[in-house]
Amino acid sequence: MSKRDFLVEIGTEELPPASLFTLAASFAEGVTKGLDTAAIKHGEVKWFATPRRLAVYVAGVADQQPDQQIKRQGPAVANAFGPDGQPTKAALGFATSCGVSVDQLLQVDGPKGKVLQFEGSKQGAATATLLPGIVTTALDNLPIARRMRWGAGSQEFVRPVHWVVMLFGSSVIDAEILGIRTGKYTQGHRFHGPKLLAVSNPAKYAQLLLEKAHVVADVSARRERIRAEVNAVAETIGGQAVIEDKLLDEVTALVEWPVALCGRFDEEFLRLPQEVPIATMQDHQRYFPVRSADGKLMNYFITVANIASRDPDRVRDGNERVVRPRLADAAFFWDTDRKERLEARYNALKSVTFQAKLGSLADKSNRVATLAQRIAETIGGSADLAQRAARLSKCDLLSAMVGEFPELQGLMGKYYAQHDGEDPEVASALEEQYWPRFAGDKLPATKTGIALSIGDKLDTIAGIFCIGQKPSGTRDPYGLRRAALGILRTIIEHKLDLDLRQLVDGAVSLQPVAAPENVGEEIWSYLMERLRASYLEESAGRAVTTEMFDAVLASKPHSPIDIDVRLQALEGFLALPEAASLAAANKRIANILRKASGDDLSGAVETSRLQEPAERQLFDHVVSMERAVNPLFSRREYTAALTQLATLKEDVDRFFDSVMVMADDPDVRANRLGLLVRLRGLFLQVADLSRLPG
Repeated sequence: MSKRDFLVEIGTEELPPASLFTLAASFAEGVTKGLDTAAIKHGEVKWFATPRRLAVYVAGVADQQPDQQIKRQGPAVANAFGPDGQPTKAALGFATSCGVSVDQLLQVDGPKGKVLQFEGSKQGAATATLLPGIVTTALDNLPIARRMRWGAGSQEFVRPVHWVVMLFGSSVIDAEILGIRTGKYTQGHRFHGPKLLAVSNPAKYAQLLLEKAHVVADVSARRERIRAEVNAVAETIGGQAVIEDKLLDEVTALVEWPVALCGRFDEEFLRLPQEVPIATMQDHQRYFPVRSADGKLMNYFITVANIASRDPDRVRDGNERVVRPRLADAAFFWDTDRKERLEARYNALKSVTFQAKLGSLADKSNRVATLAQRIAETIGGSADLAQRAARLSKCDLLSAMVGEFPELQGLMGKYYAQHDGEDPEVASALEEQYWPRFAGDKLPATKTGIALSIGDKLDTIAGIFCIGQKPSGTRDPYGLRRAALGILRTIIEHKLDLDLRQLVDGAVSLQPVAAPENVGEEIWSYLMERLRASYLEESAGRAVTTEMFDAVLASKPHSPIDIDVRLQALEGFLALPEAASLAAANKRIANILRKASGDDLSGAVETSRLQEPAERQLFDHVVSMERAVNPLFSRREYTAALTQLATLKEDVDRFFDSVMVMADDPDVRANRLGLLVRLRGLFLQVADLSRLPG
């Protein structure tokens, strides 16, 4: 079967940069899914994206859909023929719907006896006839929050569409997509390549745009071109460009033909905390800051234009004129904010609503203060410093600087607290309260910062759960998933022995609304689900499975660090040769005890009622194990404890081979059940092994 390359390009007005790559990737996934659903064989799939186009290239697409083998079952044979052996209306109707006569139908075994069955084949359609529908479906399913209309048509898309290229090999697939007739003509750069350009070979699409139209359609190539140009420009001024991936991606989505240019700003603005001009350049202007070899911020920036201007100095001057007033505003905010102590803004927090049902930011600060004090005392920090940090924690939100640069919250609080002469740990905590801000971000380092960070996040989670606005699906407006993971990472990576379950109840009790029944348990389950997901997604050599996590959680530990230690011990235990047998034995014991729920399951064992040598041997071994491992459990030396418990294997196997647990004599039965309760209780101090497979 012959194959041809396929290309579809949607030419639009400027697409939103934040969603450009997501749209392009989803478009490619949709086209791929359509081809696979239609059983059309194909090769590599690649997507392209620029501010003015989304494109998908598929190599080696089969010309023809394969023939489809069809099997359809019809009425039961008993209902298909009358007493005279002639076909009934049911049989005739089924045969007609299949396009055959009744005598061409087969009789096969069905779920309730013999049935009529049609077997045949349907010739596969030509791929060219299926591609328009595949593309349309892929476009309809793009994750576009709000679609727009344009002109007099009824078509909707993220931005108005001006041209559509659809080629199968060198042939145009004639169709109408989003109200536009397909063709082979694309458009290049708005200024450098405004003329229509014919695409004759899908495989050379990107090369054609690059060489003839001043468009770098390949996102990876465009990103690396920007990186290289920005670094090269920085070197010419003796500096090093600050290139963050997020900004690099955004700039990549904003330009088709990147050209890096260097600009500068007044050296006077270097007196500001370096994060302020960096935020101005990165977040507001999409500029790349420049540092000197010793790491200090330089009064230069690098912008990436979407045009190779004949007068680059004019472009440079325009960017410098734009950034100058923004930096002047930042300097004014910096000077003005420091004329008033940070604490002086506290009373004003009483008028700022955190959440309508949960009170003001001042109310939240007070709740966090109580939690932070408890946490600080537990981890060996200062309750007084934690209380002070919590009181000041939201004050910088009312500063002019944070009003203009919300991304600097916490950081400006630190600088203003330092200016006011606050304790250095309090000042650091004001910034650390928001850490970690994203996956892999740094954790709070000071004990006061740790206490404030955990307390603040826990208060938010408890409050939002108490008012019934917990996350659902992809909606998480209060960032509770991020907050939960931040709490767990901080506790585990700092090895903090905190009773998180107790802290959850404490946070719930502080809320200004009546707590729903069992909301504390609901929050705990939510935290544990986040912890489970983090272990399952971990790629740092851990071999934690969902069954292992459930086994540990069933033993009801209240400390994340305790859970982590138990999981480490369980990983080691499962590598032992005795593990599988003991896990199976625990499963058997759990089933026996569940069925014996009406019996005495107190764990009491009368030695005089131990009749069989195997049960006496197991009892003696269990008693000796209790003496040996209970001190280990109290010190959380779970690995050592499980290693010793593994020696029970032979006695457990012998017990089940030779002893009938559910004996007719109720006293003997209760005694043996008590022995199993004691045995199971040893393992339950680490994990419920009955939840493991095997």
